[in-house]
Amino acid sequence: MSDTRVLPPFPPERDPYGHEAVTDAPAPTTTAPPRTRRRGLAATVLATALVAGGAAGVGGAAAWDAWQEDGPTTFDSAGTETAQVVDTGDEPAADGSVEAVASKVLPSVVRIVVQGSEGEGSGSGIILSSDGQILTNAHVVDGAGEGAEMTVSFDDGTHAPATVVGSDPLTDTAVIQAEGVEGLTPATIGTSGNVDVGQEVVAIGSPFGLDSTVTSGIVSALDRPVNVGSDAAGNATVYPAIQTDAAINPGNSGGALVDMDGNVVGINSSIRTSGSSTGGSGGSIGLGFAIPIDEVLPIIDQIVAGETPTHALIGVSVSDAASDDGGATVPNGAAVGEVTEGSAAAEAGLEPGDVITAVDGRLVTSSDALIATVRSYRPGDEVELTFQRDGEEQTTTVTLGSDAESGTS
Repeated sequence: MSDTRVLPPFPPERDPYGHEAVTDAPAPTTTAPPRTRRRGLAATVLATALVAGGAAGVGGAAAWDAWQEDGPTTFDSAGTETAQVVDTGDEPAADGSVEAVASKVLPSVVRIVVQGSEGEGSGSGIILSSDGQILTNAHVVDGAGEGAEMTVSFDDGTHAPATVVGSDPLTDTAVIQAEGVEGLTPATIGTSGNVDVGQEVVAIGSPFGLDSTVTSGIVSALDRPVNVGSDAAGNATVYPAIQTDAAINPGNSGGALVDMDGNVVGINSSIRTSGSSTGGSGGSIGLGFAIPIDEVLPIIDQIVAGETPTHALIGVSVSDAASDDGGATVPNGAAVGEVTEGSAAAEAGLEPGDVITAVDGRLVTSSDALIATVRSYRPGDEVELTFQRDGEEQTTTVTLGSDAESGTS
């Protein structure tokens, strides 16, 4: 079994590796035959010994002590070639490389530490303005409870306190304000609608509290419906995610998913974990999810303007619809339950029992897929719904409503 879940804020004081301390063991006492020393290998052997020490724990440390005592050795046969130490130089990063992307984006991504009555943890954020407006996930800033204190750590090692400007649990987005800062480097916002499956991307954030961590991968899928919970009123937090195999871990939440030009195309928010993971602490298994930036820009604008965020809705209750194909249950749409009187769905003629299978040609295979797809639009947008009624496929045009009036999604 497996779970899709938001990335929990990572406890900032926890050892990110979970390792016990390892002390150097004394070098074993041995009697060795005379050996020919060759100083040209000193740097190479030193590097090798350090790697061995890190990888082999106590045994590696003991081996390093022995090398220090006896020095490097080589075969003494004539004509033996030894490794050479060279200066490879430090060439400028090539355009479109991970190195170039990291150089551009790292100054625009921060670590956020939250401490409150309900606990403490850390996440990541994306700088929106030079005076300290920062985009992150709602679950990063809301998890520690009311009155929590926040600190933002910047790429140059400086810190600043921060306050919440506003948050929107339904899209899992929030904006915070770092205090007393100026001259920050805002991120460049890209267009998630231009992202393609197979495209290379880079994830930047602070997984497990490790600031300024860069990982890379590809876009594995688009419009993946991801459900990470619901609010007190029962409204689900579902979004049409960008799926990526770039390593995303707890603490990456709120960080940037960027294209190879360094433009932000998504907000890293959740991961799929194996069934053996508990408490949401599982690490990356190559299934990470980011909120497409196009879907939340209007929400960000509303938060910054001091407004209550609004979301599109059609005014129906839905459940998963499935068909029995030779004994196998196959999901095939979102089954309409109740239709709210006066809603967009009612005006478009939808009825209980209809099965919605597409929105503007985008396939809908489940209730979560319908919610995620509708959330990608704005109130007042006109969409074409494809649905099944009594075994016949039909279409209807719907002008999406707003939860500003209904208080629901």
